[in-house]
Amino acid sequence: MSDARSRLLGTASRLFYAEGLHSVGVDRILAEAKVTRATMYRHFAGKEDLVVAYLGEADRATRQQVESAVASASSDADAVRGVARGIAEHIRLREFRGCAFLNAVAEYPDPAHPVHVAVLAHRQWFLDTVTELLERVGGAPAELEGRHFVMLRDGAMAAGCLTDPGPIGDTFLAAVEGILRSRGGATSPRAAAVRT
Repeated sequence: MSDARSRLLGTASRLFYAEGLHSVGVDRILAEAKVTRATMYRHFAGKEDLVVAYLGEADRATRQQVESAVASASSDADAVRGVARGIAEHIRLREFRGCAFLNAVAEYPDPAHPVHVAVLAHRQWFLDTVTELLERVGGAPAELEGRHFVMLRDGAMAAGCLTDPGPIGDTFLAAVEGILRSRGGATSPRAAAVRT
């Protein structure tokens, strides 16, 4: 990635996440990234291409977090817990402004739009990944539990930027423990402590 492209994408990502996609104009991105319009068009066809690239970066970050959680887990249930902990920790960040993908799809409701398509692709990957991890815990199909996990995550992401994120994260983690118990996964000592 060239330095100019990296600056453009980094600046756009910061502004898009903090302030919204439609509210941030190209001129502001160019000024803050210290890049000319001609340089931008060498790397991106337009603003919407830049938005899709921003979502691509968010997708890569999520995949890396999930891969790291799975790689460092001592069991399949702990892999699910690790993914959930990553979400809870993200919600607790000071700069947290909700889910980048849910925020984006709210601004681009047309299912055929490339931004909407990018959001749906990310969400399908996440659902498939969580469902597969949960199937490893119980050894049986886990479509319902996978959807349950994703819905809990969506709710935690929405609530986490509206109120104190600490209890939201704790509630999310306790709910994930409930899913794991339904799959036959033992409750972690840390989760038991959160509930008491």
